[in-house]
Amino acid sequence: MLTFALLIGLGTWQLQRKTWKEGLIAALTTQLAAPPVALPAASTWPHLDENALQYHRVTFTAQFDNEKEALVYAIPSAFRPDVQDAGPGYWVFTPARLPDGSVVMVNRGFVPEGRQDARSRAQGEIAGPVTVVGALRWPDARHWFTPADDPAHNLWLSRDPAAIAAAKGLGPVAPFYVEQESPTPTGGLPQPGRLVVSLPDNHLQYALTWYGLALVLAGTFISWAFASRREKSGGPGNAGPRTGVSPSL
Repeated sequence: MLTFALLIGLGTWQLQRKTWKEGLIAALTTQLAAPPVALPAASTWPHLDENALQYHRVTFTAQFDNEKEALVYAIPSAFRPDVQDAGPGYWVFTPARLPDGSVVMVNRGFVPEGRQDARSRAQGEIAGPVTVVGALRWPDARHWFTPADDPAHNLWLSRDPAAIAAAKGLGPVAPFYVEQESPTPTGGLPQPGRLVVSLPDNHLQYALTWYGLALVLAGTFISWAFASRREKSGGPGNAGPRTGVSPSL
């Protein structure tokens, strides 16, 4: 009975997860479809609510410091399906200096393996002020299994603007970074892209699996119970003691 209750509990939990996932997808879809708003002022950065502003679209004018761009190893992203099949590559994080002198890191987009050297994509280097449209993101959480960054080779394994800024000598930067969606640079690299919601939602399938296992377990138990009852009541398979006369020799 404990196993049956556990299976039912797991199925119910998956249904609850399904409701949560659908709400998350709906909220993110709404945020990423909204018109961009002005980038939060630097004076508000220490007090920003990450949960309230994550994935909000913003627009601002700044000047890229291309000499201090950093490469972050790109792992497949559910929000960038346009580059999921592009093979190994990197996100190009570039400091963007705002008119007030403050700095925000911008993920300008994806470059494939072999194009990480900025000289191989010189057309994409924007020299003057540029108006950027993108979405606010907060740094990746670091865990004990997160690989160590390699600043000596300009390679980071975590999207962490503060760590990049410290290694580049930039001083304080925004606690968030911006996923650039436009403009697309000449030559197409780095490849920016608008974030889309493509989170997997398999919770109903999982719930049906757990409930199905519970049903099988219940059926097995019922069959065993009926078989045991029949044996105890002298049904088929329980013929009782034999009687009769032994054959003569």
